[in-house]
Amino acid sequence: MTEDADAVLRLAADLVAIDSRSAISNIPVADRIEAELTGFEIERVDYTDANGVAKRALVAHRGPTGGYALSGHMDTVPETGWTDPPWTPRVIDGVLHGLGSVDMKGPVAACILAARGLPADVPVTLLLTTDEETSKQGARAVAASGFARSLGLKGIVVAEPTGLAPVRGHRSHIEYTAVATGVQAHSSTGLGTNANWALIPFLAEMKTVFERLRHDPIFHDNAYDPPFSDFNLVIDNHGTAVNVTVAKATARIKFRRSRSIDYAGIEAAVKDAAERAGVILTEKREGRPPELPLDHPLVRLGEGVTGQVARTAPYGTDASELQDLAPCLVLGPGSIATAHTPHECVAVADLAAAVSLFRKVLGSA
Repeated sequence: MTEDADAVLRLAADLVAIDSRSAISNIPVADRIEAELTGFEIERVDYTDANGVAKRALVAHRGPTGGYALSGHMDTVPETGWTDPPWTPRVIDGVLHGLGSVDMKGPVAACILAARGLPADVPVTLLLTTDEETSKQGARAVAASGFARSLGLKGIVVAEPTGLAPVRGHRSHIEYTAVATGVQAHSSTGLGTNANWALIPFLAEMKTVFERLRHDPIFHDNAYDPPFSDFNLVIDNHGTAVNVTVAKATARIKFRRSRSIDYAGIEAAVKDAAERAGVILTEKREGRPPELPLDHPLVRLGEGVTGQVARTAPYGTDASELQDLAPCLVLGPGSIATAHTPHECVAVADLAAAVSLFRKVLGSA
């Protein structure tokens, strides 16, 4: 095992071993990371999330200003479906297994190793966020940081698992929540009002919107695979038993859209349908879908260090918020195919290769 491979594996395993699901505080993993950053000027970007949980993002810098930054997030998805211990890192046949190994603790470890390994006269910045898997609140806090803004960054590499291929753009989402209300009662009495009957007309119109997005070429972006937007529906009756009229029915929709398509008609259709059905509609938006042109200097740099042509991706990252700070390219080790699964893993050789690529990016400033 090379020196880089050994060092990045040890740090990645340490980070995997610390539970930092988005629902809990990430401060223990932030403290572990900060211990690796001797010699860096560090700003702790502390905030409390919507559930009252203490969170911390980190902005770390060393050397002159005007360089590139590496970014990654410290939170993970829940351990849904895991049968192996999720926070017990294991290496099998050169592959690191564990919750967060590829999304994003392995890539974060590669960022840290790359940043530490450069001469002191090279500008080096790390933007380490949290809540990427939920609200992107950590990335927004970093983008608003006076310290981060003072660094005059030329660009940011967001180190998500891309198979070490540069991703120049991706979709971002609007999350709609539609709530219908009723009156709870024993269903046999006829005294209740089932909230589902108000929600169903709204859902029927949402099915029409879904079909339009899938089949109408006007909403297709052929720069993406798939070309149609995600319009994913989740329905919740909040645990109501089958012999009880539903007092509250909630539909949540994640609508991922790309930058070049005009979706104003889709947004209007969702709002109009909610009004007609008499349901309460709220929305949460990520930033505008980030997408760099093929001839952008950061895209050319990513293609140069990887030897691969830049592409787009259907998922989202912190780039939707960090683009307010500097242009963003997504690039990192491992495959998105194992992220968010109970089989999450990343090859140690890919982590070591990422360290080398990240050093080349930082050193090109």
